[in-house]
Amino acid sequence: MNFDIKTPQKELIEQLQHKIDFKTKPIGSLGMLEQLAVKIGCIQNTLSPELNKPVIMVFAGDHGIALDGVSPYPQEVTWQMVANFMAGGAAINVFGRQNGIDIQIVDAGVNYDFDKDWNVIDAKIAHGTQSYLNGPAMNKEQFTKALAKGAELVQKAHKNGTNIIGFGEMGIANTSSAAVLLHLLAKVDLKECVGRGTGWDDEGLKRKYEILKSAVENYKGDDSVEDIFTHFGGFEIVMIAGAMLKAAELKMTIMVDGFIITSALLAASKMNANILEYCIFTHKSNENGHKHMLEHLQANAILDLGMRLGEGTGAAVAYPIIESAVNFLNQMASFEDAGVSNSDQIVSE
Repeated sequence: MNFDIKTPQKELIEQLQHKIDFKTKPIGSLGMLEQLAVKIGCIQNTLSPELNKPVIMVFAGDHGIALDGVSPYPQEVTWQMVANFMAGGAAINVFGRQNGIDIQIVDAGVNYDFDKDWNVIDAKIAHGTQSYLNGPAMNKEQFTKALAKGAELVQKAHKNGTNIIGFGEMGIANTSSAAVLLHLLAKVDLKECVGRGTGWDDEGLKRKYEILKSAVENYKGDDSVEDIFTHFGGFEIVMIAGAMLKAAELKMTIMVDGFIITSALLAASKMNANILEYCIFTHKSNENGHKHMLEHLQANAILDLGMRLGEGTGAAVAYPIIESAVNFLNQMASFEDAGVSNSDQIVSE
């Protein structure tokens, strides 16, 4: 699939900065909030941006590699957590309710058949990927279908009026896919990429590394992002990449969560680098490889709270800060409005 992602209007940067600098505050005193305001204004091509109908889509999928021992949790935890999402009991549900974010749960490829009464969005490609220890996780047709399905879901959200969107994930063993994607796409040493995931001890971490090392050594594909992503990706990660690419094409602001979500973005950015112009990095995950992803993408995260839960929770927690950036730009008085002298006036007098 090709995505026509235009670079945001940079001509507005000077005007937005002028508007910010003449607010009733010392220049630069709102720090990263000022940078966020400029970025969102450029994305929306306006001096008065708005955040409409925020959505976080949580994509769930199972991974064949989980059966090879890379996770301390059994595969069925994936569908059980989806049940928890639908019951409103997970962290992402709590933060979504708190901050007025619509949480949508997507079955990208869970090894379970959900009852239609659950209202899980059915985008299932298959009942989980194959193990990539000795072969590809998915075939080319499944890869293309997953990309397209993610794009389709974002198109629908955009049509419903959403202009800011985040993504979450659930899938036992998906930190393994993210680690290998980081290793191969950003050329980071595999040991630096592999982390504790859902909670490995030192022995488990070593075993996880050895399994993934074998998987990489057994890879017979080329260095193209499509081949690497098809071989080592998960249905939910590929679907998120397609969703992100479509969101950027539609000029939506993208809230980037932690390790897994950033692995999807890393792959998507190798397909179309312009996507990064639409991304806000909401937090730095405590999963070891995430810092390397952020460095590779030259990204600064809003928050560093030691979180590593996934689900889109970093994006949900950071959303009020993003909202603050837009609100101060639109609602804070200027020196002229407030009748307050600023340094320029003092100097000129």
